[in-house]
Amino acid sequence: MRKLIASCLAATLVVSGLAAAPAFAQSRNDQGEARKEMRAGNVLPLREIERRVLPQMRGAEYLGPAYDSTAMIYRLKFIRDGRVTFIDVDARTGRVVRRSR
Repeated sequence: MRKLIASCLAATLVVSGLAAAPAFAQSRNDQGEARKEMRAGNVLPLREIERRVLPQMRGAEYLGPAYDSTAMIYRLKFIRDGRVTFIDVDARTGRVVRRSR
């Protein structure tokens, strides 16, 4: 009975999104870190990165960015014809460092 209750609780947390809280917290920390690095002049603003990359992705829908504070990389996510593409951009230089599908 306890196992059943525990698995029901776990399912409820997943459906409600509460189980994703640690990932969300990490994302918020990275956003704050990106802002801090931008103010210090260490990385380019996200809008500048987007201005450089979006024209290269004509025909794809832009789904949004993520920032990796450890690697100092912006990851831009796109979808076209049901295929997701990630474009990793060096936040310091604006240079595309990887495309993944």
